[in-house]
Amino acid sequence: MLERAERLHRHFFTHAQAAWEPPVDIVESPEGLQVHMALPGVSADSIAVTLDTAGISVSALRPFPCRESTSQVHRIEIPYGRFERRIDIALTDPYSPLELSGKSLEDGVLTLKFTRKQGA
Repeated sequence: MLERAERLHRHFFTHAQAAWEPPVDIVESPEGLQVHMALPGVSADSIAVTLDTAGISVSALRPFPCRESTSQVHRIEIPYGRFERRIDIALTDPYSPLELSGKSLEDGVLTLKFTRKQGA
């Protein structure tokens, strides 16, 4: 049963370019912007953050946690596999440009902090 579940998982989550998108909260203040992304089970060193003029891309791989041959899978509802989340936010607005000033992963939540560039 576990082997069948892993085959199905590989079929559905490795053939697609991005298998799932984690939920995101975005909070803006006069000082800048914070992006909070739910990433339970994703290690900090596997997360790639890419910034461009159109916004932010976050990608990584969330591995399937149960690989023991004696395990019996009853239900799989949590998404696993590669993910990519694109957030279209103008970081280079000429009147209020933003720069990444902090990145942390705590309790399964990735927090990206953007501050307004000085002199803008």
